Amino acid sequence: MKKEETIDFHIKWTWHAVSRMYNVYAAQNDMTMSIGYVLLNIDLEHGTPATKIGPSIGMEPRSLTRMLKSLEAKGWIYRETDVKDKRFVNVFLTEKGKAKRSFAREGVIAFNNAINEVIPQKDLTVFIEVLDKIKETVEKQASDPKAGIMALDLA
Repeated sequence: MKKEETIDFHIKWTWHAVSRMYNVYAAQNDMTMSIGYVLLNIDLEHGTPATKIGPSIGMEPRSLTRMLKSLEAKGWIYRETDVKDKRFVNVFLTEKGKAKRSFAREGVIAFNNAINEVIPQKDLTVFIEVLDKIKETVEKQASDPKAGIMALDLA
């Protein structure tokens, strides 16, 4: 089987193209795609517990810790210990952070609008259904290597 005939080839290369596009866009505003995702996952009014940000975007805790430190040093976020439970730390956006978040949000909306202009909604619905089935298959395989297909190494 040629690589171009595999499903994962197309998923990977499409994601790389999207990632490059977002990084080029984000670089205009001293950001990366990852920073944009972090900022987009912080609640504007109530902040977000630091422990909830990483899992929502698939980021490892160590990477998130480094990024939050960097964003705090830039003055884009600040952290506060939860008044009800001192073990938790909530992350809030500063005014600078809100502006960066807005920039990231505009980029996501522009990309989605561009896709919606060239791909009919019915095709996008099928595409998302297919991606969900692929994700479900991968998750099942990862939790049960004897599920019938070769074991996947997703690390």
